[in-house]
Amino acid sequence: MQKRNTQQRRRAIMDRLISQGEVKVDALTTEFATSEVTIRKDLSELERTGLLVRKYGGAILLPKETSELNEQEVSKRKKSIAQAASQLIRDHNRIIIDSGNTTSALLPLLNDKRGLVVMTNALHVANQLLELENEPTVLMTGGTWDNQSHSFQGKMAEQMLRAYNFDQAFVGAAGLDPHLGTTTFNELTQLSRVMADVAVQVIVMAESQKLQRKIPNLELPWGDISILVTDDQIPADARRLIEQQGVEVICATTQTTE
Repeated sequence: MQKRNTQQRRRAIMDRLISQGEVKVDALTTEFATSEVTIRKDLSELERTGLLVRKYGGAILLPKETSELNEQEVSKRKKSIAQAASQLIRDHNRIIIDSGNTTSALLPLLNDKRGLVVMTNALHVANQLLELENEPTVLMTGGTWDNQSHSFQGKMAEQMLRAYNFDQAFVGAAGLDPHLGTTTFNELTQLSRVMADVAVQVIVMAESQKLQRKIPNLELPWGDISILVTDDQIPADARRLIEQQGVEVICATTQTTE
């Protein structure tokens, strides 16, 4: 099949999802005559814009009410959540920032913090931190690169984390279960648990729409989480369930202007 440009290919992927409900990476790789890395990047970007949910080996279509959120609205929610989360950081804090689009929205807001020490397992996070004018001390976990999460994982990363103590860990979530905790399609959940172990305070940053995602793997139970920073669209019953498990819920007001 003749190669298409990126936007054409992504539109075609969404056409397949709408008609089939699910797509597989290996089938898309063959169909579009491209690499698995390229297809995974396509799926990651489509997930970021709220159009699908990645799963092991492919992706599934989001429920209609979830997929109606356009990219601009998703961006506003992420920025609002990041703004609220940034208020929890004090000068000279030692923090962990996990990979992910919502946690990445926190980075530009760190420029007014002084004396930060920041550990991350994501190259793009480290690169953005190094561009900040306040020059935080940046630490990388190292480890084995995982294409699904676009981050370093594995024993070496875990050992690096355990060599330090942190005030706060800022982590994202592919899904939220009000009864259980954060959920993920990625079976590599150990590093997130180590992040929770070595931090005094664990802050999950996630949009309320992720409560609609039925995802199989438990990543962090609510008992390991201190604060959930989400948006003001979280259903009252879900918020109540989460708070009953000892988690503070901060609801950021969605920005109405960029």
